[in-house]
Amino acid sequence: MIINFILNGEDVVINCEAGVRLIDILRENFGLFGAKSGCLTGQCGACSVIYNGLVSPACLIPVFRIRGSEIITIEGFSQTMEYQEIYDEFAGSHVGNCGYCEAGKILCAEALLERNPSPSKDEILFGFTGIKCRCTNVERLVKAVNDIAVKRQKRQHGH
Repeated sequence: MIINFILNGEDVVINCEAGVRLIDILRENFGLFGAKSGCLTGQCGACSVIYNGLVSPACLIPVFRIRGSEIITIEGFSQTMEYQEIYDEFAGSHVGNCGYCEAGKILCAEALLERNPSPSKDEILFGFTGIKCRCTNVERLVKAVNDIAVKRQKRQHGH
């Protein structure tokens, strides 16, 4: 089956079986290892990607569903100013990054702030429900996301 989609801003085409999972295509066909094969049930968040604007577990997406879609991996997102902003704030706030779920947390923060530039604590917590991580201090995570939101608003609006 021929599948065309946008991967990290580039039009790509692959030929594969319809039931192959996106996580496998990213890793095997494109050498993108930022999305990790964790639980393979969509519960841990280690394989998170941004799929048409929403953070989604790549292990649950059969490749036939991505035809005409846009996929952003941590590798693609890491080339942006927004990535650096999130990465720096998480590191400076000591959010806690074991490395395994870091990409998922960064992508969750971006997708949340893209949809809601000023989220409440409950909205932040809900935005991260797909990430199962024991290394993250929840209060630090909420504070870091709030701080990123404030910095973005100042940068975008010059305040």
